[in-house]
Amino acid sequence: MVEPVAATVVDQATMAAGQSPILLAEDNPINRKLALGQLRKLGYTAEVAENGQIAVDKALVDYYPLILMDIQMPVMDGITAMQQIRAAQAVGERRSVIVAVTANAMEGDRERFLAAGMDDYQSKPYGVEQLRSLL
Repeated sequence: MVEPVAATVVDQATMAAGQSPILLAEDNPINRKLALGQLRKLGYTAEVAENGQIAVDKALVDYYPLILMDIQMPVMDGITAMQQIRAAQAVGERRSVIVAVTANAMEGDRERFLAAGMDDYQSKPYGVEQLRSLL
């Protein structure tokens, strides 16, 4: 089993200072609004990608220390997007921490997503305290 990357890998001071925002890949407008509000409440800034392809495009242009990646999105799913981001970052020095986020949580999902290359997993819905623990 693949172990999640320790939270210390993410430079939280840099993210909170707004120098490197979190990338939130979420297609559902209600979930997006909720997550952005929770991140703001915790002092983080975030940019949004409405689907997996946009997430890949953004991650190829800018570095995001943390990517919250919805699994089920139109155009490109979260696993495929994560794999493309990982491939692109394999040649560089920086590697984003990518957390799988899904509403249709099933037994074995965490292990499946970690085995696919995700660093961690969070089921939806999640509250501010769960998000704080994740970050």
